Amino acid sequence: MSTQIVLGAVLAGGRSSRFGSDKALALLNGRTLLDHAIAAISPHVSQVVVCGRAGGLADRPQRDMGPLGGLNAALHHAVDHGFAGVLTTGCDMPVYPAQLPALLIGERAAVVDGQPLLGWWPATLAPMLDAHLAGKNSRSIRGWLEAAGGRVVLLEGIALPNINRPQDLAALQKAQ
Repeated sequence: MSTQIVLGAVLAGGRSSRFGSDKALALLNGRTLLDHAIAAISPHVSQVVVCGRAGGLADRPQRDMGPLGGLNAALHHAVDHGFAGVLTTGCDMPVYPAQLPALLIGERAAVVDGQPLLGWWPATLAPMLDAHLAGKNSRSIRGWLEAAGGRVVLLEGIALPNINRPQDLAALQKAQ
């Protein structure tokens, strides 16, 4: 699978309701969380797009579709530009382990257990996600993964920081 051209997508269109302010712009070691996420996934992909923010790919088919709106935009970008698929991360995920692409990339979609924004999505799923978003469903990554026939990958011995609240960011900053 290493010969495939892979698109990286940072899903950054969330409301940050638990965080209380725009999480993507929160600072960790003097850089925004969004910048950390872009830097973390960049070595593993041919191009990185940011989804759900001004200056990036607009959620598809519309705003407020949750992470699936950003993923759908990334999948269609992948189709339009010849990418085999999309590796995703969240704007609140400042770490992207080097071994992750090899665990995720395959014929079927895949997400990391407990971190569903860390995923692999073959570009061929774009029309299916359009149909999924047009239907009545929960709009969750997990629900979409099941509909797409995807799999869940277990990461053993790897702790991944996920920043949902200001306290999570403060704890990560203190630990570094």
